[in-house]
Amino acid sequence: MVAHDPAIRRITARRKRCCYGMGLGVIILDDVYPGFPGDIRNASAYPFPIQYEIAEGVDIMKLVRGDAGEKDELLQPVLEAARKLERMGCRAIAAECGYFAWFQEEIAEAVTVPVFASSLLQIPLAQMLIGPSRVVGVLMSGLRFLSERHLTAVGVTPGTNYVLHGAMDDRKIPQFDNLWNDDLRPDPPTADYEQAEREIVAVAADFARQHPQMGAMVLECTGFQPFGRAIQREIEMPVFSWSTLLDYAYSVAVHRDFYGHV
Repeated sequence: MVAHDPAIRRITARRKRCCYGMGLGVIILDDVYPGFPGDIRNASAYPFPIQYEIAEGVDIMKLVRGDAGEKDELLQPVLEAARKLERMGCRAIAAECGYFAWFQEEIAEAVTVPVFASSLLQIPLAQMLIGPSRVVGVLMSGLRFLSERHLTAVGVTPGTNYVLHGAMDDRKIPQFDNLWNDDLRPDPPTADYEQAEREIVAVAADFARQHPQMGAMVLECTGFQPFGRAIQREIEMPVFSWSTLLDYAYSVAVHRDFYGHV
C-alpha cells in the first residue's frame, strides 16, 4: 500500500488556485546567467518546491540602476509575475534580487500570500538579536544604487545599528562581474566556483575586520548564499542570506508537522 499523509482525508479547491502542493514562487529577472546550487535561480538545492515566473522586461540593469521614474515602469511586470505565481498556487512569494526591496510593499498589497521580496527584510531581526551595542554588517552586491526607500520598505530604520558595504564596487570579485555586470560579463556568462568562493569570503572577512563591533552579517545578493557557510566559517558570526530567508518563508507558509516520542 502506498503511504500518504493521514491528515489529508478530503481535498477541496482553493479559490483561483490552479496547482496544489506548491511551495515558494520566485519572481526572477528577465536576464540570462547561471546560478550555483544555493543561488535562488538554481532550484535544485532547495528542499521544497520552487516555481519561477519571469518579470518580463525587468533585467539587472533596470532594477538596480534605474532611477525612481524608471522603476515605476517596472512595477506592472513585477506585479503581473507575482499574481501569476499566486494563481499558480504558490504559498509565498520571493524575488531574485535584494533590490526588489523597492517593491516589497506594492507586491504585498497586490497578492494575498506572504511576500519576501528581499534578503534585507532580515536586517531588523538581526539588529534585535545582537542588541544595540553591536552592528549588523550588510554585504550588498553594489552599494551606490541603494536608496533609503530600499531600506524603509523592508522595515529598516535609517541610521540605526547597521553598516553597509558593496562587494562588487571595487572590482575585487571578478567572478561575480562575469555573471551580473552587464558592462563586464562575457557571452555566455560563466564563473568558477572555487575562485568565486575565495573572492567573496575575502571581501566578507575584510568587511568584518573593518567593523570589530559587527555581530551578524546579512548577505543581500541571491548569488552570495552558496558561499554563506564558507563566509560564516571565516567570520564566526550569524549569517543571514537568501537561504535563511527562504527556509523561514516556507516554514511560515507551510508549517511543518512533528513526529517523535515522549
